Amino acid sequence: MPVTQTKLPNGLTVISDTIPHVETVSLGVWVRVGSRNEPESINGAAHFLEHMAFKGTHTRSAQQIAEEVEQVGGYLNAYTSREITAYYARLLKKDLNLGVEILADILQNSTFDPHEMDREREVIIQEIGQTNDTPSDIVYDYFESQCFPDHAIGRSILGPVATVKSMKREDLMGFMKAHYRPEQMVVSAAGNLDHDQLVDQVAKHFSGLKKEGGVEEKIMPTYCGGAFHKVKDLDQLHVLLGFNGCSLRSASYFPMMILSTVLGGGMSSRLFQEVREKKGLAYAVYAFSSSYSDAGVFGVYAGTGQKESQVLINTLFETLGQAQKGMTVQELDRAKNQLKASILMAFESTTSRCRRLATNYLLLGTIYSPQELVSFIDQVSMDEVRLALAHTLKSNLTLATIGPSQDLPAFDQMISMRDQLCKGA
Repeated sequence: MPVTQTKLPNGLTVISDTIPHVETVSLGVWVRVGSRNEPESINGAAHFLEHMAFKGTHTRSAQQIAEEVEQVGGYLNAYTSREITAYYARLLKKDLNLGVEILADILQNSTFDPHEMDREREVIIQEIGQTNDTPSDIVYDYFESQCFPDHAIGRSILGPVATVKSMKREDLMGFMKAHYRPEQMVVSAAGNLDHDQLVDQVAKHFSGLKKEGGVEEKIMPTYCGGAFHKVKDLDQLHVLLGFNGCSLRSASYFPMMILSTVLGGGMSSRLFQEVREKKGLAYAVYAFSSSYSDAGVFGVYAGTGQKESQVLINTLFETLGQAQKGMTVQELDRAKNQLKASILMAFESTTSRCRRLATNYLLLGTIYSPQELVSFIDQVSMDEVRLALAHTLKSNLTLATIGPSQDLPAFDQMISMRDQLCKGA
């Protein structure tokens, strides 16, 4: 059935995708706010606020929130990204109304109890510690900080420990009041549901949200590039090498997705074959194209031994250079099929469907069907992929590493390698 969309008088948008043959429903509230909206003094506020939504309302304790959802076999969770915060549930179709009511309660009636806040502060500090102890995770924060050093999008989503420790109740409440406006929120649902019934329930339970109007100021990030090395006693050196990418709205979005798949999107990819299968330099190696509403990055990650770092860097640049001229039609078609299959498989999940509806609407202002997405991928030509790679390689180089970096080539040497690739394009 077609996607149905309704805007309520208070500005809140309701979107649904009805799938009659399933027994479940996924629904949630997506808010166009994330770490990019934070001033540096409260970096981590969006994530902290997401945690606190589950810590009690005027009518439910934290335990009661969890018990009510799990009593009917449901699942409740949330996440924070640089541009989106989401609260969502998976339930049997008969429990849709319960899901709407609980989501409305936690987003309108949270108490931000000081004792709960202090406990959750410690949980978040543990989460930060876990990330810091996972090199393949924290290297991405280092990478983003070099890509966008002068913008909030380059800061950690979790925030630094010192800032989390100093975060006040008033900081979270002020952040929520400023950004959790109905015009910036979407209630999205997918599964066995009736759209009109969903709209009635949302209108009833989200009546506390008042339309405020106005457009929130958005500062566009500027990609810079640079190098960051964190020397740490580890068995492996974790390397993230990258360049400027493209935004979600860019004409290069799908060519860049195809490029990242050709280079490092699976076991048949160029990087996997060269770095792992032929040279045994790494267990994990892949490429990625990460896009935001108005910016993006392209990168390659690999973890290797200290003594292998020189050979790894050489191989990464060699593989990028070979892809400039040697990419085959077979590789292009295989990458397209991988992306199309991934999209179509995701549409078999009600949670993936409602997430895609909400994020497309909030970040792009439109919703694409799976058929449209497949068509966009099919239309990409070899020349567009090569042009995207050539354009990306001309941007400033970014490097982030963590581990024993003594044998790593100098950053200036890597820039020279990149310059040689550009000359050969």
